[in-house]
Amino acid sequence: MINGIWLGMILIGFVFAAVNGRMDAFTAAVFDGAKSGVTVSFGLISVLVFWMGMMRVAEDAGLLKKIAKVMGPVVAFLFPDVPKGHPAIGYILSNMSANLLGLGNAATPMGIKAMQELQTLNPDKETATPAMCTLLALNTASITLIPATLIAIRLNYGSSDPAAIVGTTLAATAVATLAAIAADRLCRRLAMLRRPPGPPAARSGDSARGNTPLPYSSLKG
Repeated sequence: MINGIWLGMILIGFVFAAVNGRMDAFTAAVFDGAKSGVTVSFGLISVLVFWMGMMRVAEDAGLLKKIAKVMGPVVAFLFPDVPKGHPAIGYILSNMSANLLGLGNAATPMGIKAMQELQTLNPDKETATPAMCTLLALNTASITLIPATLIAIRLNYGSSDPAAIVGTTLAATAVATLAAIAADRLCRRLAMLRRPPGPPAARSGDSARGNTPLPYSSLKG
């Protein structure tokens, strides 16, 4: 889908440039964009390497374990249907930690691993569970304490005060995260209200196996 969108934008630009006789400007823009992409990428590499190195130092020093212990109750509240001690919890914590530091590129692999582990708890492999939807919402709207990637981009483009966005970024992501959590709780509550009646024993058995998630697709119709 994304590839199709980008291809469509390139083709539209090419057609308009050809119709208006601006192929020289189109060609120059293509090469300038490629040059800027490489320059920005090199700037981001240095920041990502630094923060990922810091996270490795924190991991070796045991700091990440302490952070995980502190954030454990938060994760348990946000993901009540994931059994305690499940491997997905560790990947979720890593994903949240990377997002807190504004390292979206570093958070993505951990998010994918978390999704793969959550899929092992999914009774319906064709439908996302509430836990998966919660992770996606939090990963998209994650509160960011240090927007490291944006700071690096502003540095590359010569900003006089690249860290000026820290306060506004924190406020915006905090509001987005609260909205995501509220929407997630609402969807979970609506799913519970529309759960088909069944024997209490069966429901308790499902809970013990960690299969309590009711797909959000049950809200359809």
